[in-house]
Amino acid sequence: MPAEIPAPAAPAPRPPHPRFAVGVLAFCGVVVAVMQTIVVPLLPHIPALTGATPAAASWLVTVTLLTGAVFTPVLGRVGDMYGKRRVLVASLAVLVAGSVLCGASSHIGVLITGRALQGAAIAVVPLGISILRDELPPERVLSAVALMSSTLGIGAAVGLPIAALVVENYDWHTMFWVSGVIGLLDIALVLACVPESPLRTRGRFDALGALGLSGALVCLLLAVTQGGAWGWTSGRTLGLLAAAVVVGLIWGAYELRVPTPMVDLRISARPAVLFTNVAALLIGFAFYANSLVTAQMVQEPKATGYGLGASIVVSGLCLLPGGLSMVALSPVSARISATHGPKVSLALAAGIIAAGYGVRYFTSHSLWLIIAGATVVSAGTAIAYSALPALVMRGVPVSETGAANGLNTLMRSIGQAFCSAAVAAVLANITFRAGGRTAPTLHAYQLVFVIAGGAALAALAVTLLLPGRAPAAPGTVGESREAPGTRKDGARPAEIQEDA
Repeated sequence: MPAEIPAPAAPAPRPPHPRFAVGVLAFCGVVVAVMQTIVVPLLPHIPALTGATPAAASWLVTVTLLTGAVFTPVLGRVGDMYGKRRVLVASLAVLVAGSVLCGASSHIGVLITGRALQGAAIAVVPLGISILRDELPPERVLSAVALMSSTLGIGAAVGLPIAALVVENYDWHTMFWVSGVIGLLDIALVLACVPESPLRTRGRFDALGALGLSGALVCLLLAVTQGGAWGWTSGRTLGLLAAAVVVGLIWGAYELRVPTPMVDLRISARPAVLFTNVAALLIGFAFYANSLVTAQMVQEPKATGYGLGASIVVSGLCLLPGGLSMVALSPVSARISATHGPKVSLALAAGIIAAGYGVRYFTSHSLWLIIAGATVVSAGTAIAYSALPALVMRGVPVSETGAANGLNTLMRSIGQAFCSAAVAAVLANITFRAGGRTAPTLHAYQLVFVIAGGAALAALAVTLLLPGRAPAAPGTVGESREAPGTRKDGARPAEIQEDA
């Protein structure tokens, strides 16, 4: 009997082209960022729609800030240890679950729970940055990471007009159902187009470190976001601030003793990493003021003498050119970083943001000039958000990419929280009577522009303290042209292993 000829082995499936991975991850980042701002136009209507108090309705924004701040560094670390794509998919699944809860209910408690889940999904952005660093050839990393990082600003700019259109024309639950469907599409695209990185950080997950960091962050952000309502000298506010300091100090002492800490404070204390994170906080503050006041300012009635009486849709569309500029400028920022270094990009960005607020200070009566000033601020933010992860990756080993980018994203969120508190305090306390209602004065808005521009100039000063084109830290993206995580002799660093 003739021997059977074995059938030829089926060809191995071709891995997805990196271009698809970049596009898919950027789309995921935009969707997640949109979810952070999508309820802002809805907030004035929530008490009537749900029977909740205005204070309870404000938690639809506050809770996303809290969960995003807590889960972003934690999930970044989990991704480093157990698989970045795996954790990214889980984050998107949490986004879908939160969207379903919000779409299916009008109860304020359920809505807050759903928004908490949506906020936790912001970890998708630093996880995406880490995947791109691991998977792309070195010459493509900067441009891809620039686009991925900019999705935080792009989504914020796009989310407001989209939400405004939905609120004006459809049942408000619609935007949550749509976000849930898009989240499922994101999961399918990630599974089909994004490879799982084989790089892993050895060690045991630092559960106590994660708990301590979460406790300190919750105390700090609760005090900052609720201090205006509770009173900045109230017992609750001061008690939470004191608790944040005490828990933070205990957490820091513990982290210095753990073999595999939640946050490697020794690496974070390097000037290249420390000053980058401080700059991220200041840039987050400066950027967020643009989003907070633009829509409100153009909606102010004409009786104020400066307001334009614009509709909620028109006010949301004022930020759309800024979002488009962020898409266009992320590759420009990458080219500047590749040619002159990310330090130059970040310094340029901070200067542009400060200039944008200068434009806004003197052009507060014309819709087109308001849009122009807001777009200049967004353009500077695009360059800054593109440069920040490049600076982080030059300062940390590849095994720390997820956690380090998560911490940097956290610093932006803390900056936004402080900005929200500062803007609320200014606009609530510098007011006058106009058209039978109390409204912020023009000086109040101009003071916000001065404060935000000052934050941008402070970011510029901090950026100048960064080391120049010094040699990159061992195992960082700037070390060599070899694959990420590989030494020049071809061996993997000891702290990294491949998942067989």
